[in-house]
Amino acid sequence: MAAAEPGAGLPRWATAGLLPLMNLTAAFVVAGIVIVLLGESPTQALLVLIRGAFGFREAWGYTLYYATNFIFTALAVSVALHCGLFNIGGEGQGYIGGLGVGLVCLFLDGLPTVLLAPLALLAGALFGGLWAWAPGYLQARRGSHIVITTIMFNFIAAALMVYLLVNVLIDPGQMSPQSRTFAEHARLPAMHEALGWIGIDFPRTPLNVTFPWALACGALVWVFIWHTRWGYELRTVGANPAAAVYAGISPARNVVRAMAISGALAGMMGLNEVMGANHRLLLNFTAGYGFVGIAVSLMGRNHPLGIVLASLLFGALYQGGAELAFEMPRVSRELVVVIQGLVILFVGALEYLFRPVLLPWFRALQRRAAE
Repeated sequence: MAAAEPGAGLPRWATAGLLPLMNLTAAFVVAGIVIVLLGESPTQALLVLIRGAFGFREAWGYTLYYATNFIFTALAVSVALHCGLFNIGGEGQGYIGGLGVGLVCLFLDGLPTVLLAPLALLAGALFGGLWAWAPGYLQARRGSHIVITTIMFNFIAAALMVYLLVNVLIDPGQMSPQSRTFAEHARLPAMHEALGWIGIDFPRTPLNVTFPWALACGALVWVFIWHTRWGYELRTVGANPAAAVYAGISPARNVVRAMAISGALAGMMGLNEVMGANHRLLLNFTAGYGFVGIAVSLMGRNHPLGIVLASLLFGALYQGGAELAFEMPRVSRELVVVIQGLVILFVGALEYLFRPVLLPWFRALQRRAAE
């Protein structure tokens, strides 16, 4: 007999909204206990975190800047999961996608911005997609496990970037392993510049026009997964590969397709970091966004709308956590990472922790409604 789904027996709104909210509350309660043990007020810490993330316009800029990266990496995880694949290679795919963006900005900077930006976007998607295509092909045709191969490709991507930035792309005359700064027209407009064109004053932050593109990618993923034949095939393979074969759907083709799309989405994270914020290629610009994207996707229930909301939460944790470490010295940066880890633990590994608590209540309500 097949095992029941972990969220079975609960309404969809409870699985998608109530359970994540309870998990998030539990994570903050545990974090509050830790803060009390340090001799600080958890209420004050929460207020500082919220203000640091949303209390002023500059904070909003940084929160949305971090959220942009999480949207891309979480969408990448989501597309793969709908096909029954656990892509944990978003870190490497984002790294290689950033390499593609950087190469366009370094070697095609004779082109105007109106041509350079689309080429950089395509290069990021292509490089990231090809980097994920290989593990997809190895699973589909050779039986290699996608988790193992994507982990390995993360390390290969890191080693490749170290070699290129130390020996090939390094800016001559300096020791830091990074490329030269891009030309002015090879940079994406910052959000304060874009909003200034329409008369809206906004402070200078790393937030750039990649953010609306990330939202557009969420809408495109929604259309692809739930409103196209290819998305239907992909979900069918993820739900039941044997039934997909019976219906004439090729699991191997969809595995490769899902991984290529997943990698392309992760690769576009490089657009935000390389062309939008740093304006150069440098080491470790992915900063763990690919791994956090796994938790963001799980918390968002692999749906683009949920992913955008979960990305906003994790962006707030990153920005508000930095403010918290600054305002409350006892709450160190390492403790902020612990708080982020608790959120990942409760909304990821323990996402159905409170299902046994909720299930009797909903069953009682169903019986009462039936009487």
